[in-house]
Amino acid sequence: MAEYQDEQFLEYVVKSIVDNPEDVQVSRQIDEMGVLLTLKVNSKDMGQVVGRQGSTAKAIRSLLKIVGIKSNARVNLKIEEPEGGRRAPSKEREERPYRREESSAGLSTNKVEKPESEVDTLSGTAVGKVIDDIKKDL
Repeated sequence: MAEYQDEQFLEYVVKSIVDNPEDVQVSRQIDEMGVLLTLKVNSKDMGQVVGRQGSTAKAIRSLLKIVGIKSNARVNLKIEEPEGGRRAPSKEREERPYRREESSAGLSTNKVEKPESEVDTLSGTAVGKVIDDIKKDL
């Protein structure tokens, strides 16, 4: 078990939320910026530690700052990405061009242009039949 309060706290929180608590490793370094805690977890647990849009990681960092305030230290968290953990960009995202459109409020938005093959995929569905009926009525 870790000997520093901030290290113990991080280890406890992360082990509580992951599926593989035995793979959680926390290391602590002190430099001119303060205390740097480095977190290593199983690649399968990265999503649980980071959370949607980084919300869990942000919450853990906020709590660590509070723990650091108690001991007059600036505590930072670095989450190490496990080997092979980085998601490769999908072909679909790489190939689709974005185009900017103005909304009614004058704000520009990004729209993804769908290929012809994707537009026609609704034709066999219930939604596609409703769209076809509406087209016939026009």
